Amino acid sequence: MSEESRPKSELPADVPEYPEYAERVLDVAERIPPGRVMTYGDVAEWLEEGGPRQVGRVMALYGGAVPWWRVVRSDGVLLPGHELRALEAYRAEGTPLREVGRTAERSMPRLDMRRARWDGGSADVTPETHT
Repeated sequence: MSEESRPKSELPADVPEYPEYAERVLDVAERIPPGRVMTYGDVAEWLEEGGPRQVGRVMALYGGAVPWWRVVRSDGVLLPGHELRALEAYRAEGTPLREVGRTAERSMPRLDMRRARWDGGSADVTPETHT
């Protein structure tokens, strides 16, 4: 019997139970390719349910189990309080960033949303590879 077909009372203790909407949001977060991002609003639009605040709430409560750094604010500002961890992940994945100017003392780079944003399509085709 698969875990999905078992009654909830028989599931192992280490399998978390998430609300249905949260599971859907987390599934989208897991689908985002490395080096790409979706905004909270993009995720809600892709799901055709909820809005940016609902997606943000799900990510705040349950997002630690998925690549949370790939679900972002629409302005490209890194998640407050998690900037360094997110920046490390973005650099490791090659996510396009907009570096800050020299006059911006102790500022963090922002995501280059024009280049980093993913539309949720099955094929991740860049303009350079499209014929």
